[in-house]
Amino acid sequence: MTETPQSTPQRTRTAVVTGASSGIGAATARALAAAGFDVVCAARRTDRIDALAQEIGGRAVACDVTDDASVAALASAVGDTLHVLVNNAGGAFGSDPVESADVEQWRAMYDVNVLGLVRVTQALLPALRASGDGLIVNVGSTAGRIAYEKGGGYTAAKHATQVVTETLRLELNGEPIRVSEIAPGMVRTEEFAMVRFGGDAEAAAAVYDGVPDPLVAEDVADAIAWVATRPAHVNIDELVIKPRAQAAQHKVHRVR
Repeated sequence: MTETPQSTPQRTRTAVVTGASSGIGAATARALAAAGFDVVCAARRTDRIDALAQEIGGRAVACDVTDDASVAALASAVGDTLHVLVNNAGGAFGSDPVESADVEQWRAMYDVNVLGLVRVTQALLPALRASGDGLIVNVGSTAGRIAYEKGGGYTAAKHATQVVTETLRLELNGEPIRVSEIAPGMVRTEEFAMVRFGGDAEAAAAVYDGVPDPLVAEDVADAIAWVATRPAHVNIDELVIKPRAQAAQHKVHRVR
């Protein structure tokens, strides 16, 4: 009997995860490897992705998604066929109101969260097509749906992530490529808030102060792995995932 994409052993399938050096990216690489994928761990910090690749039996490829040549090198390393691309590389920089925001921080956020996603997707689309059953998973955010004070640059970038995802789905309709977005709410990782607040540990901790059980990276990775293991005819357009304590961006239960 001819094998279908649904019945093909996952070990024959390859996945790329950008931003795999920590947080959601590293957890996703582990989850996809556990699901049987050969995982390419892509990020700038080679020491971290080397260790991760050794742990999961994957491959490490140094990649800066804001650099055209680096992305081209990633595509070359991946080869002719790819089944899953997880565009996870991103980040939030700064928390100033629009009136006093650092435009360079906004530029950096747009470059990594949006243009980086576009660069990597453009470079790897031929390999995704060649697989006959490709999947693009873009890691967005609930910030891509709701605005909040002092988050203008990040919310603008993540709104753009959502729109790029929707546009890709329209433009690739009829091709053997599915397009999904995972939009997490409050996720406590080792670096996200620290980077946003410029290394201010007190400000970073205050984000989660009193919040019972915020999401962790593994929760989001589990959702991504679930999307990646659906049958070929099933497209999960978007999956919004929040902790029980978070009803909305502005409505979070905190225990005092």
